[in-house]
Amino acid sequence: MEIAELKRLWGGFWQLADPKIWIASTVPMLVGASLSYSVTGGFDFLWFILSLMGIYLIEIGKNAINEYIDYKTGVDRNIAPENRTPFSGGKKTIVQGKLTLREVMYIALGTFASACGIGLLIVVFKEPRVLWVGLLGVLISIFYSVPPLKFAYRGLGEFAVGFTFGPLITLGIYLVMSGRFDFKVMIVGLPLGFLIANVLWINQYPDYEADMKGNKKNWVVRLGKEKGILVYGLLFILAYASFILVAALYRNIIWLIGWISIPLAFRSVKIARKEFNNIPKLIKANAGTIGIYQITGLVMIIASLLTK
Repeated sequence: MEIAELKRLWGGFWQLADPKIWIASTVPMLVGASLSYSVTGGFDFLWFILSLMGIYLIEIGKNAINEYIDYKTGVDRNIAPENRTPFSGGKKTIVQGKLTLREVMYIALGTFASACGIGLLIVVFKEPRVLWVGLLGVLISIFYSVPPLKFAYRGLGEFAVGFTFGPLITLGIYLVMSGRFDFKVMIVGLPLGFLIANVLWINQYPDYEADMKGNKKNWVVRLGKEKGILVYGLLFILAYASFILVAALYRNIIWLIGWISIPLAFRSVKIARKEFNNIPKLIKANAGTIGIYQITGLVMIIASLLTK
């Protein structure tokens, strides 16, 4: 294989992997691990890194499957040039000619197989009960786009993303690191779940017309852009309200520092209400929602470390 071909494949893979979005899974991993450290006083670096690698591989596999399906249904091909943003339109590897359909599918198969291999190592040598958490995560990732479930096409994509990147990952890494199953840890994941679902929600706006043509019936398509902004605001409210539940369960008011990003949420909702039909200007709300997730995640890590 020629060097130019290798460069194309690597560039396409890296674009498909999109490491900048790994923050979505890194935050709940760090929150869960921090909670474990606060309870046990120990931190097993090897198993944390292996778990992190497994989650990243699942993310890449999900990206690949979603890229394949969205291209085949026409969703990615139907996005108008003026609506293409860094936050929408998939990873653009196929439409830009960086990878072929077959190459994308090989990447999906390879990354999911590697993730499952890492998962089995963790199950056999560290924590057997994490099998069911990992299996559920893999199935949700696959059927996010793949028939017959096709969560993203049937109005369940927002829930799937919120549940996986909130309660499920937070509980999974806590279980691996501490060896304990604690229902309260899933509640800790709720704010993250609502916030990451909101990232997906606002990122669906640039793809609105293309999703309609491709019969991708997410809830922004079902409700329409204007009504969708009401849900965008509601998801922020649910995220911040869930901190009250977490604080009550842990009997520690420190969790309310999660409210520090509320002013940023107000700003993003204000922009979205005004610019939901103006994609270039809506980008500020897209970027703002991601920033809110990152800031809130950081203060949750601090709160986790201060929780006993």
